Amino acid sequence: MPEFFADFHLHSRYSRACSKDLTIAELAKWAKLKGLTVLGTGDFTHPLWMQELQTALRDTGTGLYEHAGQRFLLTAEVNTLFYVDGKCHQIHHLLFAPSLESAGRITQELSAFGSLSIDGRPMLKMSAERLVEVVLGIEPRAAVVPAHVWTPHFGVFGSNTGFDRLEACYGAQTQHIFAMETGLSSDPAMNWRSSANARYTLISNSDAHSARKIGREANRFDCALTYDAILGAMQDPRQGFLGTLEFFPEHGKYHLDGHRACHARLTPAETKQRGGLCPVCGRKVTVGVLHRVDTLADRPDGFVPPGAPTFQRMVPLEEIISQALDVGTGTKTTAQAYFKLVGHCGTEFHALLEAPAEVLRQAAPEAIVEAILAVRLGQVVVEPGYDGEYGTVRLADAAAA
Repeated sequence: MPEFFADFHLHSRYSRACSKDLTIAELAKWAKLKGLTVLGTGDFTHPLWMQELQTALRDTGTGLYEHAGQRFLLTAEVNTLFYVDGKCHQIHHLLFAPSLESAGRITQELSAFGSLSIDGRPMLKMSAERLVEVVLGIEPRAAVVPAHVWTPHFGVFGSNTGFDRLEACYGAQTQHIFAMETGLSSDPAMNWRSSANARYTLISNSDAHSARKIGREANRFDCALTYDAILGAMQDPRQGFLGTLEFFPEHGKYHLDGHRACHARLTPAETKQRGGLCPVCGRKVTVGVLHRVDTLADRPDGFVPPGAPTFQRMVPLEEIISQALDVGTGTKTTAQAYFKLVGHCGTEFHALLEAPAEVLRQAAPEAIVEAILAVRLGQVVVEPGYDGEYGTVRLADAAAA
């Protein structure tokens, strides 16, 4: 089996603040364009989305499902709300299930802890420890993975409602956690700075709220196309987990500290100097991912564990085209250039990561080709995101101009 890419964390149109284009057919179309061999379903706990999954997906007998030639793996995201020592914690988790039948049984059990029909990303009044116990008690082949672990409001290490250690969140069930999701505002290099997290496989996903956004982060595998092989590789990377494709972490919307209402963006050092207060209004700023990583780190910046899976940073192709041509990402000009280049190269990932310059030039103007090659070399300038505001990535030449 050749290497392949997978994106497990995304949503349906039944999740809040998500596009109405999030249908199975549309997801399958964009997965093929991107180059994703396996795509998570997202939201299997939502009853209406589950009905659509049951209708649209064909069981391949491998723990994966298929629609129009695209393979899907059953996933969902849930939010657990609970208290520890009087403090409220809201933590997001990814769920993996090997079959529609087991996903249905998990959903039925979780319905006792909160309404599942209000949101595709439901709030459950239960502890993270209890969540793992319930899910694995119903289906031992299922998995629970902490989602976007550093995000201030919902990450297990987040500054607002998180913990300093995974064990403090998952208790006795920590033994069943084998992977963590880095989130858009961090990458493996940042996570490697904490030795407490050394035994966990670091996965990356898009957390897409529209079909076009899938694959902005992804995982690379070299294993059999089965549920058990994919989960086995995540448990033990030597079994075929090769690494991840990453946002530039500064591009994520919680990388630095800040206060969006006041347009105040601060580095960790600036936040500490100001006592955690906004320089404009004097209220507390949102402490971002880099600050939390610095706080919990016990290894130097640049540390790489021996034998660690690799990762590669990238910028979505539509954003590269937009900058190269100096037009908006949602314009007809960008769309035409995107589909022409992807059609020629086969997939967006191949165009971004591997296609030789001479192949790119057969389907794109020189400005786009040079921009793709510059991003491959990391020749970008990033204005970091903060307090829910995405960062901006500029090509180095454009920034200099």
